[in-house]
Formats: sequence, structure tokens, C-alpha cells
Amino acid sequence: MLEKYRSDKIGLILSGGGARAAYQVGVLRGISSILPKETQNPFHIISGTSAGALNAAALACNAHRLRTGVRLLEYVWTNIRSNHVYLPQSGNLLGGASGLLLAMMSGREEGTSLSLLDNTPLKNLLSRVLKLDKIQENIDIGLLNALSITASAYSTGESVSFYQAIQGIADWEGPHRIGRRSTITLDHLMASSAIPVLFPAIKIGDQYYGDGAVRQLAPTSNALHLGADRILAVGVSGNSTKAPLEDVMEQSPPLSRIIGHILNSAFVDTLENDLQSLRHMNQILPLIPEKHKAKSGIVAKPIELLEISPSEQLDVIADRHYQELPKPVSKYVKGSSSGTLLSLVLFEQGFCTALWELGVKDAQAKSEEIIHFFRG
Repeated sequence: MLEKYRSDKIGLILSGGGARAAYQVGVLRGISSILPKETQNPFHIISGTSAGALNAAALACNAHRLRTGVRLLEYVWTNIRSNHVYLPQSGNLLGGASGLLLAMMSGREEGTSLSLLDNTPLKNLLSRVLKLDKIQENIDIGLLNALSITASAYSTGESVSFYQAIQGIADWEGPHRIGRRSTITLDHLMASSAIPVLFPAIKIGDQYYGDGAVRQLAPTSNALHLGADRILAVGVSGNSTKAPLEDVMEQSPPLSRIIGHILNSAFVDTLENDLQSLRHMNQILPLIPEKHKAKSGIVAKPIELLEISPSEQLDVIADRHYQELPKPVSKYVKGSSSGTLLSLVLFEQGFCTALWELGVKDAQAKSEEIIHFFRG
């Protein structure tokens, strides 16, 4: 069993990205195949946002054995269909969008839920596969220090990280972000993954919340606040494999591509930027005299970091699976012209299995780094 208060604590960060989160499951499969077969949860702190929050919760519920949690996620993601996640609020998406726009322009009374899609199927799926009461049990017996689920508060614009953790961890506040001790429920998971406009806002307490990736400027900060000394971050961007201005665009981009660009910036690229800042901090820290560190309260040592991210462009893979997209949605999401948007909403078996396979391959390619990170 892991020691509850071991000095070097490992944090796992799972970012958002809609259907792209299937890649994370492949990475976790690769890691679990590298570590000993009966390995319990090796992550002291698990931090999840948006679709990554769903994966994070599954690991926390099954902390007694890493492979059990991974197999649960594999079963869900390699058999998933769009109707397991959402249903259109209207039989016609365009009509639904028009109605939504008119409702906003007319100033519909507050308290009315507005969204294009009904994500009740997702809530039903999560209620069947997740045993959230196991989280506290696993914390109590020392298999887990903390689980953090991040959502965005509509009233304040704050990024709120709800965390369930061992005693001795205090709430925190930072620029546009706060940490609040809570008992994680389905509502926290639904709020964290509620993409604005697409899915309805979720009420928790006296506030309404949406997708946690919105305005989450520092995804690594949660794990650090919760005590992580080493961080394993699983990204889903794949932008690092693409050269700047590689694609030539001779015509003005279609609306679907513009929307995909906005969503990519909000839900996918933030982790890459934050990891780069963490690397810069690691380079600077050794240059700061110890007396100045003590005076300013700066962390005494660099944070060890292992990043695993897609070695291929996920929007290109999505384009190869375009035919899987349900017909009502395919009318408004057009193949290669909207690859990014397509990769976020393509909750279908072929695409998600392809991402799972890529995740396994990318993890295996870093097997030596993974063994070193977990200290053999």
C-alpha cells in the first residue's frame, strides 16, 4: 500500500478535450502494462478537467488496482457512441441553434436552461459505471491523497477546483482560481464537462458551473496545491507535432473551423502553455539564492515533470473517421475543414479506439522515462 504521507508525491493531470480524452486511456493502459501487474494506484493526487475529469474519477474509484480502473475506462471508451453522451434538444440542430440565439437575444428569464444538446445520457452512463463512494474509502486507507475536479463558475468567472482529500490540506485562492474541499458527486463531473452552449449549466450549491477548461489558466496548479512533487501530465493537443503555418489556407475559414479554433484554445492548448511555464520555472529555480527563496516563500526545489502527448495530429485522425459522425451532426461539421471541432465531438467507437491505440503506442515509446519516473 502507498504511504499516505510519503514525502515525494506523484500528481496525475488529465486535461479536457471531449472525445480526445480516449487518448488518455491508451496512455494509462501503456503505463499499467509497464508497471507491475498488481500495482495499486501510483498517483497520490489525481487532477481532472472536462472529459479528463471523468477519467480521473474512474481511477480514484478503483485505486486498489490500477489495471482495474484502466480496464473500466477501456470498456467505456472503446464501445462508446455519441448517443451515450448526448442527444439533440431538437430534431434539427440548426433549428435548435436558431432558437437558442433568439432566446438569448430576447433576454429569456434567468433560471431557464439553454443548450443545444441534452447530456442526460452521459449522466446515466456515469451513474452506472462509477462508484463515487469509493473515493473517500480509498483516501481513508491510504490509496489516494486527493482527487480534484475543476469547473468554471458562471457568476464569477472563477476556475473552481473541487477536491476530496486527506486531512491537513487547506482551501486556496489564486488569480481567478480557487480550491474548495468537497465530496465529489456526479454533479461535479457533469459540471466540469459541460461545454458552454452545447451542454446545460449545472447547479452546485448556490452557483451554476460549466466546463472546467474554460479560464483554467494553470492546470498544474491544482496538483501542486495538493502536494505533488512530481507530475505526470497527459495532454491531448497534438499541436506540437505540427510545424507553424504548415497548412496553406487560400480561402476564408468556414464557421466550423473558427469554432474549432476557439474550442481548441479554450479546452486543449492551455495545458501545453502551463507545462512550458513549469519547465521555465524549473530552469530558473536553481539560479535563485537560497536566502531569497526562504524570504519570498518560493518552492525550494524544481517539480519533476513527465509529459505524454499525441505523436500524431488528432484532427487528422478524426478526419479519417468522419463517416462515423451521426448524420444530424455531420450536416454542420464538415470533415477536414473542421477537424479540430470534429475531434472534440466524435464520440464514436472507431475514432476513440484509434486514439486509445495511439496512446498505448506513445506510452510504450517512453517506457524508460516512465520506469524512471516511478523509480523502477
